[in-house]
Amino acid sequence: MSNREASPLGASSGSVRIPKTAELIARRLRTEIARGHLKEGDTLPPETTLMEEFGVSRPTLREAYRLLEAESLIQLKRGARGGAVVSVPDISVASRYVGLILQMSGTTVDEIHAARIIFEPACVRIFTERCTDDDLDELRACIEQMRDVTEKDLDSDKAPELWAELTGRFQSAITDRCGNKALSVQAGVLRDIVRTHQRHTLARGARRKGTWPAFRRNLRSYEKLVDIMATGDGTAAEEHWATHLRSIAKILFGQGAGRAPIVDLFG
Repeated sequence: MSNREASPLGASSGSVRIPKTAELIARRLRTEIARGHLKEGDTLPPETTLMEEFGVSRPTLREAYRLLEAESLIQLKRGARGGAVVSVPDISVASRYVGLILQMSGTTVDEIHAARIIFEPACVRIFTERCTDDDLDELRACIEQMRDVTEKDLDSDKAPELWAELTGRFQSAITDRCGNKALSVQAGVLRDIVRTHQRHTLARGARRKGTWPAFRRNLRSYEKLVDIMATGDGTAAEEHWATHLRSIAKILFGQGAGRAPIVDLFG
């Protein structure tokens, strides 16, 4: 039999890449984390134990650690009580990578916001149909904090960032509890990218004429949404939120700002 015939999957052609040992170890540990066998806050066994278990050297194991650390799946802590500690990546990890891909493809901010208008109102409808009184109370508490910002802290340099944080918290409370994890993650990634743009926009021009009155209108829109949610009318809540997001687009992305490429967000 020739060498070509003896090579599995056509490996002799160079079409198959054999993973490095460090990648195989990282894959094994990644699987343990993804399946919940290793939970957030757990410390991995000592390096010597893992080196013996996997039959590898310390440099190879540490290379696997670096791969997992880059994915925000572990944190490396120094000192006598240090080691590799399991962490769970938040939505910002996904939005950073997705944002980079969108940036490289020339996607614009208003394209992202248009996609958000598709995902987020659907989350609002599902949330409305299943939310509890405690959920609504949490949203109302967030609205009260927004009201404090618009009534007391308009001249503060921190007001734009605080407003963006509160609106993001309000929206996250809805999408995170809508009951559809796939939809929630998609909406969360898009919202996080838009929030990055929002923070930059507000920081550059929060005191422009008409900006703060627009915030007050948005506050009334949040209040109306919660009132609709309290009735359990998911369709009405969905329609209201879609209208709200279109209004936000005119404020944040007006006068051509939304046509700027994402590179302006992360540069």
